[in-house]
Amino acid sequence: MSAEERPTLEVGRIIKAQGLKGQVLVDLWSDRTERLAPGSELLSDRGPLRVVASIAHQQRFIVTFEGLETREQAEHWRGVVLSAPRLKDESVIWIDQLYDAEVFDANGVRRGVVVGVEANPASDLLVLDSGTLVPLTFVTTVEPNVRIEVDAPEGLFE
Repeated sequence: MSAEERPTLEVGRIIKAQGLKGQVLVDLWSDRTERLAPGSELLSDRGPLRVVASIAHQQRFIVTFEGLETREQAEHWRGVVLSAPRLKDESVIWIDQLYDAEVFDANGVRRGVVVGVEANPASDLLVLDSGTLVPLTFVTTVEPNVRIEVDAPEGLFE
């Protein structure tokens, strides 16, 4: 499947113009910083943007995009959400693959349906329709949007 055929994911947002030469400050929502590597293309509702350069700056990135050469041009992109095709990486569980999946424990008991994912410093949490929070570290298998199996400690579902 080519990059054009893979589903796109929101990966960040342009916060504001940065400096006088068309750079912008980007809040990258993905931990995959290669999204901002020179030559990378990001998508938006205003069209594609090609990265010329980027540098980390206080938990965000100062990015130079092709075609943005003035502060005024950069300001026009303020608030724009950036997307990119899903990276081909079989070792990664993508958040959008978790929603609506039924969760089963190691004994095959159905424990609920994923209705959300909460960010947590130790481990992101699956939010089940029952209200139970299940750390992603307990996930053993994922059949995207269908079934998730977890090996959770005793008492988690009580």
